[in-house]
This record gives sequence, C-alpha cells and structure tokens, in this order.
Amino acid sequence: MYRVSADIGGTFTDIVVENTSEKKINTIKVLSTPDNPANAVFHGLNDNLKLKDIDFIVHGTTVGLNAFLERKGSRVLLVMTSGISDTFTIARGDRKELYNVQYTKPKTLVPRRDVVEVKERIQWDGKILKKLDEEDLNNIANKINNEKIKAIAICFLHSYINPEHEIRAKEILKKNIENDVVISLSHEIAREWREYERASTAVMNSYIGPITNKYLKSLGNQLSEGKYNKPLYIMQSNGGVIRAETAIGQPVKTLLSGPVGGTIGGEALSKKIKKPNLICVDMGGTSFDMSLIINGKPSVTNETEQQHIPLLIPLVDIHTIGAGGGSVAWLESGALKVGPRSAGAEPGPACYGKGGNEPTVTDANIFLGRLGSNSKLGGWMNLNINASDKVIKNLSDKLKISKTELAEGILSIINAKMADAIRTITVKEGIDPREFSLVAFGGAGSMHAVWLAEELEIKEVIVPNDPGTFSAWGMLQTDIRRDLTVNFFQPFQGLSEEKIIETYNKLEAEAVDLLIKENVNNSDMSFMLTADMRYIGQEYYVNVPIKLPINLEEINKNFHFTYEQQYGHSTPEGPCEFINLRLIAVGKILKSESMKSIDKKNIKEKSSRKIIFNKKNYETDILDRQIIETNEKFIGPIVIEEETATTVIPPNYSLIKDDYGNLIINKN
Repeated sequence: MYRVSADIGGTFTDIVVENTSEKKINTIKVLSTPDNPANAVFHGLNDNLKLKDIDFIVHGTTVGLNAFLERKGSRVLLVMTSGISDTFTIARGDRKELYNVQYTKPKTLVPRRDVVEVKERIQWDGKILKKLDEEDLNNIANKINNEKIKAIAICFLHSYINPEHEIRAKEILKKNIENDVVISLSHEIAREWREYERASTAVMNSYIGPITNKYLKSLGNQLSEGKYNKPLYIMQSNGGVIRAETAIGQPVKTLLSGPVGGTIGGEALSKKIKKPNLICVDMGGTSFDMSLIINGKPSVTNETEQQHIPLLIPLVDIHTIGAGGGSVAWLESGALKVGPRSAGAEPGPACYGKGGNEPTVTDANIFLGRLGSNSKLGGWMNLNINASDKVIKNLSDKLKISKTELAEGILSIINAKMADAIRTITVKEGIDPREFSLVAFGGAGSMHAVWLAEELEIKEVIVPNDPGTFSAWGMLQTDIRRDLTVNFFQPFQGLSEEKIIETYNKLEAEAVDLLIKENVNNSDMSFMLTADMRYIGQEYYVNVPIKLPINLEEINKNFHFTYEQQYGHSTPEGPCEFINLRLIAVGKILKSESMKSIDKKNIKEKSSRKIIFNKKNYETDILDRQIIETNEKFIGPIVIEEETATTVIPPNYSLIKDDYGNLIINKN
C-alpha cells in the first residue's frame, strides 16, 4: 500500500509516494494547473498509481492563501452586535509605521457598507442582557438573497463565553437563505476575547471559504471517481492534519497549508541528524518561504497578521516573500529589479518554451551554466537554453552591460532579497543566524543556498533528500491535530489547582470527541496543556507550557522564565493572571522511516560543463546525486543533479554526504 502527499506550488505540484511495504520513497513532479489546482493533483496520482492501492493521502493547498493574496475571495457580509459594528472598520489604533507621513491604512476584507447589526447583548460573564432580535436576522436574510451574497461572518459580543446567540443566528439564516452560503461563527473559529481580532478571523474564514471548499470538494470527487475510498487529509497551518470534511468547515486553518510541510520536514530532519537549530528555506518557482526550528521544535504562534489582517489561529511561524525561480527581472527608471512578480507555470520562464519573453532567475541560472542542456526540471521538462539567452540579451542591451553581468546581477539581487528576508526572522528577533544550519529545499533552494549562507555567515548548508519535494515529504511526518481554547480569566494568587484541573478535563473531553470524528483511536491520543498569562495591568500575554499533574508553583516559575526569555526581563515578585487555557490534541498517525531509494536504472553518467562564477569560466563536474557514496567528499566547483533539484557548490566550498543521504556543504 502507498502513503501519498501532494503539495501545490505556483509552478509545480509535488507528489511524494511512500511504498510502506518496501519502505521506499518515489517522487512525482507535474506542472500546476492554476485554473483548477485539483487537476494537477489528480492526474499526477492517477497517471502514476492505481488510486485504490493508496492507503493515505495528505494534501497541502495554497488555494485559500492565493485567493486572499490576490484578493479573489468572496464578498462577505459581517453580522455584529448592535452598537459595536464600527469596531471592525476602526480596527486597532496602533501602527508600526508611526512616523510614516505617507501611511495609508490597509483596506479591510469587508467594507463598512457590508457590516450589519443585530440587536442582542451578552455580558462578559455569559449572562444574556438582551435577547436576540430574530426580525433583524430575517431582514439580513432578505439582503443576502437579493444581493446573492455567498459568505457570512457572525461575531457577537462575548460569544466566546456564551455562543447561544451566534448559534441561533446561524439557524435562522440557514432556514431563510435560498442559496448555498458559507456561514462562519466567530466562537467556532476563534474562541477568544478581542472582538476585532475574532471578527477578522471569522471574516477571513468566510472570505476564502467558497473557493477553498469548492476546490476541496472537486478534489475529493475526482479521487472518489478514481476508486479512492479512504479519507482525504489536509495539512493545517498549525503543522497537523485534519480530514477534508473538517477543513471545509474551517478553511482559515489551512491558510498556510502548503508552506508548513517544509517546516514539519525540518523538524523531522532535526531529530534524525541531531541538529536542534535549523533555518528552513523553501525556494520554489514563485515564492521563498522561511521558518525556524529552535531546540528541535518549529516556532508556533497563536496569533498572527497577514498583510495587516490579524488572525487568531495557531500556526507555524512562516514568512514568505515573492522570490523564486520564476521571479521576473525588469527595469524601473533604468534600474534592475527582480520579482516579486513571477512568470509562474503559464507561461513560465523563457526556457520553458511556452511563450515567456522576460528573463527570470531560472533563465539566469541556465545562461551561467548552473542548469545545463541536459538538465530536466522535475526530472522530465526539457529546457530551451537559446530562449534564455535571447531574453537575457534583450535586457542586457537595454542596460548596456554584458549578458554575464546581467545574469549574475539578477542572481545577486534575488539572493540579497532572500538573505534580508531571513534577517527579519532571525537578527530582527534577536536570533544569531550564525548559530544555525541552513536547510535548503524547494526546486531552486539548493541552487542558491551557498550564497545565502555566505551573506549571513552561516557555516553549514544541508540539502536533504529530494529537496524539490521536501515539503511534500514533510507532510507525511506529521499527525492529526486539533487546537482548543477556553477563556480562563483568573488571578494567579488565590487560584486553586482544582479549578485548572476542572477546566482541563472539560477541554480534554471536547478534544476526545473531535479526534474520534477524525477516526483516531483513544490509545493514539495525546494532549498538551498551555496557558496564556500576563502580569496584572498588562495588555498582552505569553504562552506558558503546563505539565501534568498541575503544580501552581511550577506554573509560576515557568511564567516568569518564559516572560524573561521573550522580553529580556521579568518581575518574579509581580502578581500575574491567567487569560486563556489552550489544549493541543494530537492523534498519532503510523509513520515509517522510509528514505529515498536509489534507482540504479536511471543513474546519469558523470559529465562536465562550463559554469560561470564571478565572471570566470570553470570546467565543472556534474554528478548524479545517487552515485555519491556516504562520507565521500568533493571540492567545488561542482554541481549535483537529481530529479527534483540541482545543487550548486561554487569554488572554495566542499561537499560531503552524511549517513542519512543529506548533502552537507561547508566553506573550505
């Protein structure tokens, strides 16, 4: 039987197939199909496997993220408590660009005219002050029908304590709405206080809901018609997976579903090679994703901002910029720019031979010889070197520089962009990148990794097996996960351990029910409790791990320690308080230790070609990764080719293959 993962990128869709009986890994790389991303996944599987032989499928999707980034989501009607509907439009008064006189407030996903009110009121402790006015909802239903609105978000005051009115509002709307709509309740999406952030998260869920749900249903139907009769699992932003049926109810939790697989792969790699601190970089055709593994664990946050829009969802801390192999080089007022616009899959870089007429990063790599005439992207795509030469020449003529200067300039600019982006998640946060190893993956990551390490003074670069499909492989290394939150506004002083235990038991009972719905056996369930805590009088909090059995003295020590770790100081004698209790519920999925298997039938013979480094031509050996023996050492310049990626080692660097098949690159 097979375990399969699929990761849709802007240019390629990556598929990893694990043969569980033979403990072998194979990869499939097909062009993405932007019109209907499900087609690339289905045909990539159906053309290479019998779907009935697949036992497990997990999928990372960027459909929701792309709909948001490109502002192609659905019109959302936001329903709020009477008297507070301006909360969403006003948002927060603080801003990072405090001294920017040209600052323009970012647009919200819902204009003020689409925020409507309902008379109701629940106070802070959950007591009902004013009953829900059902006539208001009947009028709203008429508006939805008349204007054919497809997405609704409901956020009532203090619904995180008592959701009765939100639940009843949904019942009334569903009864009176003629069309199929997505209705998001804020207490289901983000069971926390701060009505603005809770409303924003519910709005995002509804904004991407129709397009994400349509995609997931389309893929599910295609797989079902192909005789696949097992659940389809979807990667979540928190690093765990859930069934597609669950994801359809809360699509916002899959927002970073695609990129997060690489981070989870980095966590698995960290454990294998016993290197606790890694910077994971994923460079594909369109984007460049960065994340950190610190002390063997990915950095996870319970709230974030995406383009100034706050979200209260647990997610792996991933930062993305528009930088990839398809990033287009262009001129602005006579100056050379690279990205963020990408040639994507259609038409793609000029070398794809599909009509691309602008130079890209991939075209620059081909011109310099780092990709050769025999190189095949994804293991099958032929490259048109003449087309790359032509577009490089056209732009170099405009700048009145040589083609070599232009090609190396394109790579220098994109490398500097990516290095600066890495600094935002390391140096800017007080983290020294020199204390980390750089793990490079994605179709283009291992071509640029050494230059990124050079820029950041990182001593070691690690290129894992099948770097081009590493994110998809990472999806096979995770478990089912559900995150639960409950408001627990309690001062620490005078609090009894029994009060925490009582609340924890309620959360665990709820989590057990959710995991059972995901087909998890009780013996495969595990739970981890954390608390949001702060000093009394403060606005923001830190998240503190809580070990069982409950020990208040240990919790107090952990709070002050965590606070000092995050802010550089603490006040051990200061009074503190709880805000929320959080439960992470995990359902274990059986995984194997499968690694890339050597395909001796398709090993390429050693060759060489001229490659330009710093304007000089070097006759460079080209090796198939599969012929490199463990602990065998090579001195650069050298290029390592494989089906899913090309690794470039320039002069003054060396390479060795470790016991797990990873390529380890160091400066001589």
